[in-house]
Amino acid sequence: MTSPDQPTGLIPTLPGRTYTDRETFTSEQERIFESLWFCALRGAELPSPGDFRTVQVGRESVLVSRGRDGALNAFLNVCRHRGARLCVEETGSVKRSFQCPYHAWTYGLDGKLVAAPNLASMPGLDRTAYGLNRVHLREWLGYAWVCLAADPPSFSDTVIAPVAERLGGTEVIEGYEVGDLEIGRRITYDVKANWKLIIENFMECYHCATIHPELTEVLPEFADGYAAQYYVGHGAEFGDEIAGFTVDGSAGFGKLDNVGEAHDRRYYAITVRPQVFVNLVPDHVIFHRMYPLAVDRTVVECDWLYSKDVVASGKDVSRSVELFHRVNQQDFDACERCQPAMSSRAYAEGGVLMPSEHHIGEFHEWVQKMLS
Repeated sequence: MTSPDQPTGLIPTLPGRTYTDRETFTSEQERIFESLWFCALRGAELPSPGDFRTVQVGRESVLVSRGRDGALNAFLNVCRHRGARLCVEETGSVKRSFQCPYHAWTYGLDGKLVAAPNLASMPGLDRTAYGLNRVHLREWLGYAWVCLAADPPSFSDTVIAPVAERLGGTEVIEGYEVGDLEIGRRITYDVKANWKLIIENFMECYHCATIHPELTEVLPEFADGYAAQYYVGHGAEFGDEIAGFTVDGSAGFGKLDNVGEAHDRRYYAITVRPQVFVNLVPDHVIFHRMYPLAVDRTVVECDWLYSKDVVASGKDVSRSVELFHRVNQQDFDACERCQPAMSSRAYAEGGVLMPSEHHIGEFHEWVQKMLS
């Protein structure tokens, strides 16, 4: 998108009820979050065989675990016997198998049924057929992406292509070597707002001059109201007196080894539908994942990723973390202010978008297309 392509008039938004209606949210769970690739967790969270984490994907609890062969597996977190939840803890580790706490049906790390009381009396039982329901899983950028659909959409077309399209090619994201970075800090936010409000907020910068004083100090062009992802290939440039992407503009940790000179002193923002935000700066990457839990509640998990040397040395990352932590808090506060008004008669027909927010209109069209 370049400036001549910008609309010249106001654009209508979705009506308010789409942010408050539980039936709409159920349809979004089914047709969006349970149908597309969903970024579940960072693979490094599960370093050893038997390590597991459960995540909510749409209406399903998904169990992701490290197998004996070192690969990640994903299953529906449901015992095949009587439907009890298999793992009730969010994270943990097992030695050899998962055992249902209800009737002790036991599954190997590969999901196969390996034991159950009185199972020996049924020697003909197909233990693979009565194993855990497997979920499709791909790894990219160091994260495990899962898809509940029986026939998943192309990972390349729906996940990798949007990143390449935003940056003008895949070689840019490859230069940051996101999969080789390590988590320097993780903060989880429980946001009392609909997931669409959070995406809309992230995609535009019309609000930046109003609520992000620290960010616009580092990235002065944001004060003009144009988002970092407004132009293909464009990264917002640091201010002349800014040394690094930190809360006070002080120096960070030096450019990541394979980030090109053209991308030094620049910030890139990327939205990967339906629930991922990627933020690229020269010395680290900020990676958001949304978990929509209710029509008016969304948990956002945010990772600050640094080079292995920075994390291993124990260097203080607080100044770079603090900058985007403040941005997150400011954004989520704004979303929570909007959520109650979505049910107001004043917003029954929705609101309007400025021309610089046209890409939110495209997001709304995408949502409507997915629900139709």
